[in-house]
Amino acid sequence: MRRIIRQKLFFDTYFEQTLVFLMKVKQLLQQATKQLQAHSDVAALEARLLLGFVLQRDCLALLLKDEEVITSQQRELFEQMLAKRKQGVPLAYLVGRKSFWSLELQVNTQVLIPRPETELLVEAALMLLPHDEARQVADLGTGSGAIALALARECPAWSVVAVDNAEKALEVAQTNAGLNGIKNVRFVQSDWFAALAHQRFHLILSNPPYLAEDDPHLPALSDEPRQALVSGKTGLEALTELVECAVEHLYPGGSLLLEHGFSQGAAVRDLLVLNGYREVRSVKDLAGHERITIGVF
Repeated sequence: MRRIIRQKLFFDTYFEQTLVFLMKVKQLLQQATKQLQAHSDVAALEARLLLGFVLQRDCLALLLKDEEVITSQQRELFEQMLAKRKQGVPLAYLVGRKSFWSLELQVNTQVLIPRPETELLVEAALMLLPHDEARQVADLGTGSGAIALALARECPAWSVVAVDNAEKALEVAQTNAGLNGIKNVRFVQSDWFAALAHQRFHLILSNPPYLAEDDPHLPALSDEPRQALVSGKTGLEALTELVECAVEHLYPGGSLLLEHGFSQGAAVRDLLVLNGYREVRSVKDLAGHERITIGVF
């Protein structure tokens, strides 16, 4: 009798393990979506993106082959990535890429993950200058190269300088230029304008660090490079330096575009006016927050 019970337990265990081993795409996605619901507003999409990364397929291919059986090795890798996502690691860092504008960008922990609201900076820049005429443009603190590359793709006649003080960030940006076939961008390692002596531009733009050292949002951003997030005690230090220094690098009538925190619009406008800029105005994002501010010198 004991022998029969042991055999039954063995076969039950084997059967359960076999079911796990034979789990299909759709079953794994259903389980992952439930696990991610407490961590993401788009749990189903994130589950598909993570599994698509593991299987090297896009979301459509997953849906078309949702009856396919997952191997134990594939499932193990997927569960490792799922665990990291539940711990708060951003999806973009897990899959190593992020869409921005019309670009597909590589990202890692050396650069900020491009945000959708930063596309507003690109939109505003494209409204300021003719697209088919030669213009000199500088993107300060380029990170992944998102802003510089988006503008360069839209306006091949422009010469864009992408500046960052972090060598590893510039390596990511240069890789993204190659992946997207963009050639009208020059990359410069510099602390803001330090390596741009005597160079002038028709347009300077930046998404600089603008969080204060004690900003309550920082714990949720712990995976991203702190130097690209934190400016100083007030959060306005980098913005102030850019406003003050850009006047030496703008052609007459050139524009400075700055992304900033949702509550910093008034302070940035004051800085621009104080330093002699005109036509100063802020632009709101889709949430109704003042997200970028523009000044003409």
